Parts: sequence; structure tokens; C-alpha cells
Amino acid sequence: MLKHEDNERLCRVGPGTPMGEVFRRYWIPALLSEELPKPDCPPVRVRLLGEDLIAFRDSEGKLGLVDAYCPHRRAPLFWARNEECGLRCVYHGWKFDTTGQCVDMPNEPAESNFKHKVKITSYPCWEQAGIIWTYMGPADELPPVPDYEWIRAPKTHRHVSKTYESCNWLQGLEGGIDTSHSSFAHNNNIADKNALRTRAPSPKLEVVKTDYGFSYVGIRDLKEDGNYVRGYQYIMPAQQMRGAIIRWKDGKMEEFPSIAGHLWVPIDDATTWVWNFIYSSEPSIPFTEEFVLKHETEFGRGPEDVLPGYRLKRNPSNDFLIDREVQRTKTFTGIQGINTQDYALQETMEKPYCDRSKEKLGTADTAIIAARQMLLEATRTVEKGGRPRGVDPLTYRNVRGCDRLISKELHWSEAMKEDFAAKF
Repeated sequence: MLKHEDNERLCRVGPGTPMGEVFRRYWIPALLSEELPKPDCPPVRVRLLGEDLIAFRDSEGKLGLVDAYCPHRRAPLFWARNEECGLRCVYHGWKFDTTGQCVDMPNEPAESNFKHKVKITSYPCWEQAGIIWTYMGPADELPPVPDYEWIRAPKTHRHVSKTYESCNWLQGLEGGIDTSHSSFAHNNNIADKNALRTRAPSPKLEVVKTDYGFSYVGIRDLKEDGNYVRGYQYIMPAQQMRGAIIRWKDGKMEEFPSIAGHLWVPIDDATTWVWNFIYSSEPSIPFTEEFVLKHETEFGRGPEDVLPGYRLKRNPSNDFLIDREVQRTKTFTGIQGINTQDYALQETMEKPYCDRSKEKLGTADTAIIAARQMLLEATRTVEKGGRPRGVDPLTYRNVRGCDRLISKELHWSEAMKEDFAAKF
């Protein structure tokens, strides 16, 4: 369990909060490229780390992420005209470029130099892998841009999506690095007693701390069939990466062996953007459109599952459309969609975030405990003027998730050494 003050320290992400300042030392996803499809397209509202912002793509294609309000009379820049390399407020015509500088002030005398003295908050942007990334920290702490393997994988081998989750970011992250719950919450065929995670529902966890976060494995004892080992990466501050290379039901190789994961970006203390990625584990095996559609549908993000605004159709307002008969006879939860099952549990915890001082943690929570310790360490490092783990891309660029069956005579670190190494 956590002390109340430590829980507050990790959950709150607004400007000036310890965890908020940690997030502001990293490049984080702000929005999908498809949300700003062309120059001078309509601006988009963005809320990140408790700040209200506006994103736009100017006439030359440059990206801007600026304060949501005009500094004149605080009119929302969402209504602005995106024209001639800037956002022009429709209230009095003040215009701002992608750096936040006021470049025109038509309601002031032509000889006035007032516009040169007005600038709004702006954050640098970088576009890669269909994502517009931003950095919201001190300019003198600007790190290199991200270099995750899933970003380097070609478009033919990668798919990225995002979904809105109505809960604190830490609840999502902790679900993502909790490997034992997959034997229960994600058991979508309770009649199959031979599935790998059903045969061994209590994995032994081992965590290895690194300069970027930690790698860890869940080791499931399959008796005479050896061990099923799934390897994860936790990359600071809020990314999980895992193997999806062999099938849960029988341990055979997937038709499209892949590595999947999530990145949790706080909107504010009570809501989160969950960025979902999957990429081929093999450069020789590109994805098909049919595979991507099947994957997104299985995880609850198919075309029929998502409402405008990247929100799930199954949500707390309709009890995630739980089917109690399906729960009784077919699946453990009665809720459709692997990640939707996670959301049902996480979104209905205490608000605005769960009280971790009341928890009772066990050995299955080893990775969660390690992540909390690392995040608390990061808040104190930043407070002292240092740089937290995982800011430098060189620390994580060569890692990936994995899973496989191994002989009991082999230690996982030797048997899977090459499996953890990037191929792109």
C-alpha cells in the first residue's frame, strides 16, 4: 500500500505538482496526425496534464500547440481562423503563430508595437508514427525525440490508436504492468482448461531495473511442458510493452507475431488518453488490414465500438453492456473487448483516483510496487534538478517485449536474451 501523501504525489499531474513535473520532462503524445490532416485545417482542442491547449497545422504544415485562450480578453482560440500561417482570434483579430508569438493586432493603431510584446504559451511539437508529440517542460531540459522500436517500425508493420479512459493515469498503467490478471479478467473462454494462463494462473514475477525503467517476466509453470514466460518492458514514465508472439491457447506461433503495448498520458487527475500500439515482431512479416481490424475489434476498439472523440461505446453509463449470461457460461467478465474489460474495472474505482492506502498487495504485485518506487524516485529527482530515468532514448531504443515456451533447465535471462533485443 501507499501512504496517502505518496498516492497524491503520484496521481496529481497539473502544473507544479511533483508527478506533473516528471511528465513534463518527456516527449508525450498529444494527438493523432489524422486529427490535423492538412494545412489550415480546423484547430483542435487538447487537454494535457491539466492544461487547456489548442493544436493547429499552419499554412506551411508547421504544427502549433498553444494556450487555449487569447491573452486579450481570454476568448477561446478554438473559434479562431486558421489562416496565413497563424491562428486569428475572431473576437478582435489578434493573430498568433506556431511559437505563440502575436504577429498581428488589427484593432490597435498601425504604429503600435504592442503585438511584439505579446506571446502565449506554446509547446514544441514533433510528428512521427502517425502521432503528434509534444514536450511541455523547461526549454533548457528539452530531451532528444523518442526512439521506441514501435516508432521505427514501418507503417506496413505498425498500427497505433488512442482511446479515452475516465480514470486516473496510474490506474491504467498499473493494470498494464499487472500480468496475473490476464488469467482472470481476460479469460474469454472459461471452458478451455488447457490455455497456458489457465493452467498456471499464478506466475512468478522477476523484475530487473534498468536506466529506462525495468524489464520483467511472468513465469508460468506448465509442469512437464516447461515454462511459459512473458517478457514486459516498463519505460518511464508511463509505457508498457509486451510480447504477443505465441498463442495463449496452445503456445504455437501466431500468424502475425507481434509486440503490443500502451502509453498512458494524463488529461488531468481524473481522465487519461490511452495510446495503443502493436507492431510486427518480424521485419519479414507485415500486417494485413484484416489482421489489424481483427486485433482492434478483439481489444474493444473496432469501428463499431468507438464513439466520436475516441470514446468507447461500452462505458460506465451502460455498465459496459455486461452480459451476465455470457459471464456465467462463456467468459470470466461477460464484457466484450480485452481492453474494455480493463476499463470496466479501472473506470469504476474510487474517484478521482483510488485510495492506495487501503490496498493489500501480494507477490503478484511485484512490478506494480517497483513502478511506484521508481515514480516516487523520479519526482524527487526532478525536484532536486535532476533528470529522471528514460529521458535519454539510448537507454531504451534496443528493447522490446517477448513471450515463449522454454525448458525448465534454462533460466529465462539466457533463453530469451535475444528475444528482448530490437530488430527494427
